[in-house]
Amino acid sequence: MTDTKRKTYTMTSAALMTAVMCILAPVSVPIGPIPISLATLVIYFSIFILGTSRALLSCVLYILIGAVGLPVFSGFSGGVTKLFGPTGGYILGYLFLILISGIMLEKLAKGKTGVMLKAMQLLSLIIGTAVLYTFGLMWFCRVSGMAAGPALALTVYPFIPLDLCKIILAVIIAPVIADKIKTIV
Repeated sequence: MTDTKRKTYTMTSAALMTAVMCILAPVSVPIGPIPISLATLVIYFSIFILGTSRALLSCVLYILIGAVGLPVFSGFSGGVTKLFGPTGGYILGYLFLILISGIMLEKLAKGKTGVMLKAMQLLSLIIGTAVLYTFGLMWFCRVSGMAAGPALALTVYPFIPLDLCKIILAVIIAPVIADKIKTIV
């Protein structure tokens, strides 16, 4: 692939995943101060399909689009105030999720196949999600003034089962999509 083609592919793939995030992330279910959203699912797929650096670029674009006021955050909201509110830590925490999971995938999964590969992929996304939860929880506690114990019950525990399902779905489907894209490009 030539440099021009590679740059075009990088920009196009990051922009497409940003568009997917902008379309799916606002669809949410309000269950408390932090809603259930499809944002993490898109991020999991982005890590596999785009790789760490392009997934990070895509997420930064998504955050910037939301920060300028377009309604791409949960509940079709946007603006800088959303980033400084109770959910802001989770939105910014997506960057840590991508960095941790992406780097782990690149290091741990390299050269692995079969069950061992899937185990490393699962582990990478679970650890990245735990970091997301930690960052989001700390931010939420700071903004709300709530203690960590009660905040866990509101902002982390309800999301674990669904996020585990999203992780499993991403580990099963996203590598297949990524392989298909590689054969096309």
